[in-house]
Amino acid sequence: MPVRLIETRRFGDDRGWFVETWAEAKWAAQGVEGRFVQDNHSMSAQVGTIRGLHFQRPPHGQGKLVRCVRGAIIDYAVDVRRGSPTYGRFVEAELSAENGRQLWVPIGFAHAFLTLQPNTEVAYKVTDVYAPDCDGGIVWNDPTIGIDWPLPDGGPVLSDKDKVLPMLADFDSPFDYDGRPLEPLTGV
Repeated sequence: MPVRLIETRRFGDDRGWFVETWAEAKWAAQGVEGRFVQDNHSMSAQVGTIRGLHFQRPPHGQGKLVRCVRGAIIDYAVDVRRGSPTYGRFVEAELSAENGRQLWVPIGFAHAFLTLQPNTEVAYKVTDVYAPDCDGGIVWNDPTIGIDWPLPDGGPVLSDKDKVLPMLADFDSPFDYDGRPLEPLTGV
């Protein structure tokens, strides 16, 4: 399965807890492939903030290992691999500082998250550097994808860029299907 939900094990005592958030050999055994070259960290002040649906085109495609370090998000990965039988379908998982889950989003998937709490912080490792000329995305509310965003009454908080991204039907995917269809997420 290309997209993976990673359940981390916390070791706790009276001081709190400790967790390995990245262990190359362990994560590789679970299907997280790639060498990480950059760490990113975002803070979203308002509940209902959507960041995405984003990706980077080749030659700077990015795989992402995403975790929420403060607050909570619903994280989404949408299959945008040309020729995939699951093209345009998505999986979702709640990631929070409390549950410690991580989501592996490989190259060929558009990624987005929605904040569920104020002042939510998300940290993610990526397999290639940010390259503005390779930056891309699909509009968050594309009806052919059909994400049922659990938005607050005021609607989403979006960047100007995310408001005008193209529809999936207008997207010419540079990503090839690798023979692994998108499957429902299960914890590992």
